[in-house]
Amino acid sequence: MKVAICSQGDSLDSNVDSRFGRCPYFVLVETDTGVVEAAANPSAMVGHGAGIGTVQFLVSKGVEVVCTGNVGPNAYEALRSSGIKVYSVDSGTVRQVLEAFTAGKLKPISNPNVRSHQGMFGHTADK
Repeated sequence: MKVAICSQGDSLDSNVDSRFGRCPYFVLVETDTGVVEAAANPSAMVGHGAGIGTVQFLVSKGVEVVCTGNVGPNAYEALRSSGIKVYSVDSGTVRQVLEAFTAGKLKPISNPNVRSHQGMFGHTADK
């Protein structure tokens, strides 16, 4: 299974990023083989549609699960429609999140948990 973890950096030791569409990186892990790939998020700095663009990018990478802090309504619907499961993370390193996921300790997100445009510059984390 290919898991994408929203990250502030490009390694397993990077801190997770709570933003989905605007996180700088995804650390992609193939849980069956242990292969790790870091990928810059091509939608992190776009003006509009970051969440949808990010979902399209993850679909192209074959991602089946995303671990993130926040996901807005448009991105959530695109993830759901694409068959990508979403799990909630608060903090820690990518490695810690991966360990929690494989141990079954992360909670699935079953609805958007922030409003649209949450990760854009100047928007706060109000839910």
